[in-house]
Amino acid sequence: MVPFTERTVKIIYEIPAGRVMTYGQVASAAGNPRGARQVARILHSMSAKHGLPWHRIINAQGGISTPSGREEKGGLQRELLETEGVVFMDNGRVDLSVYRWFPEEEFI
Repeated sequence: MVPFTERTVKIIYEIPAGRVMTYGQVASAAGNPRGARQVARILHSMSAKHGLPWHRIINAQGGISTPSGREEKGGLQRELLETEGVVFMDNGRVDLSVYRWFPEEEFI
């Protein structure tokens, strides 16, 4: 695994239940502020293999990013987050000022 991928996986593992991070936030914390798409690819390719809590990664607006034709995955993500106590606002977004998690300096 390349260092960025290793740091990304470690950060995602550390997100506590009931908290979220954005794709860009994970990328920045892992050392590549422009690597949000890389984070999405890592989640897509490694979540099942490494048991990553993929559902805790959302977009910068606090919403669930669901690929076209995969709405059921967005519903599952919302359900998993709600099970952990995350509350969605009427607009379907998460209040990042309440639920966003910031990793400790040791991860950055």
